[in-house]
Amino acid sequence: MKCFISDTTFQIEEPTVVTIGKFDGRHKGHQKILGRMQEWKKRCGYKTAVFSFDMSPMTCLKGVLQPVITTNEERRAGMEKMGIDYLVEYPFTREASHMPAEEFLKTILLGRMNAKAIVAGTDCGFGYQRAGDAQMLMRLAPELGYEVEIVVKEQDENREISSSYVKEELSRGNVERAGRLLGRPYAFHGQVVHGNHIGGPVLGFPTANLVPPPEKYLPLFGVYVSRIWVDGKCYGGVTNIGRKPTVEGHAPAGVESYLFGWDGDLYGKNIEVQLLNFERPERKFGSVEELKAQINRDKEYALSYLDKNKALC
Repeated sequence: MKCFISDTTFQIEEPTVVTIGKFDGRHKGHQKILGRMQEWKKRCGYKTAVFSFDMSPMTCLKGVLQPVITTNEERRAGMEKMGIDYLVEYPFTREASHMPAEEFLKTILLGRMNAKAIVAGTDCGFGYQRAGDAQMLMRLAPELGYEVEIVVKEQDENREISSSYVKEELSRGNVERAGRLLGRPYAFHGQVVHGNHIGGPVLGFPTANLVPPPEKYLPLFGVYVSRIWVDGKCYGGVTNIGRKPTVEGHAPAGVESYLFGWDGDLYGKNIEVQLLNFERPERKFGSVEELKAQINRDKEYALSYLDKNKALC
C-alpha cells in the first residue's frame, strides 16, 4: 500500500475507485464500503484509494484532543490488511477546511486521486461545512465523468453501526458488543515499557505495561479478560486498564496485562492486547494483600472464560 501523509502535492496516476472518511475503527460499516471498492477493482481494474485526514477535523477546529478508536498507525495497518492500494492522509489546514465541496471533488478526488468511481455512505460529507453529500456525488457524476455507488449503512440490532456506537459500548465496558461491531476485539498496540516493578516482586504476578497514545480511546477502567499477541504467538491473559489506585493513586492511565504461560522478558517487545470480556471495575483496595487475593480471583475468572468460550487462539 502506498501512503501519502501530510502531502498536498501527491498525484495518483492509475485510475482509482475512491472513498472518503475518517474510518475511525474500521468497523463493519466501514468494511462494507471497503468491500464494495474491492468489487469495483475486480470488475473494472481500478486501484482502491481512501481519502482521509491526518488528524480529526474536530481536534483541529476546536483545539481539543478527540479520542479515536484507531490511531493513524492502526488505520494504516488495517487498510493494508484489507488490500487497499492507496491511502491519503491529507493535512487538515485552514485552507483545506474551507475548500468548497465541488472544488474538493474536482481537484482532489478526480484530479489528484484520479477517481473513475466513488463509493460512499449515505451520510458522507465533504468540503466546507460538509456541503458535499451523496446527492451531490450522484448529481455531478454524468457531467464530470465518474461512476458512483452509494452504500446503505450496516446495522446491528436495528441501529446503524458507527464509531460513536462503538465508543458508547466501550465506555460501558461492553467490549464483547464493541468487538462484534468492529468485527474483531478492541485492541491496544505498543511496546512494553517498565512499570513500577511491584507486579512480580510484591504481588507475584509479573505484568506487561503499555502506555497508550494520548489520542487512543480508553474503555471503562477495570479488569478484562484478554488475549495478548507476542512474537506471532497468542496468550490468554488478564488486563487492567486504569490508574491502579491501590499502588499508584493518580498515575496516568495505562494498560497492564498478565499473560498465562509466558516465561521470559517482555520489555521492549511490541505486543497487541485484545479485550474479550469485562470482569469488574477498577477500585482501590485496603491493602496490597487484598489486591493480591483479588488478582487471584481475576485469574480464575479469566481462565474459566477463556476455556468456556474457547477464546484462545
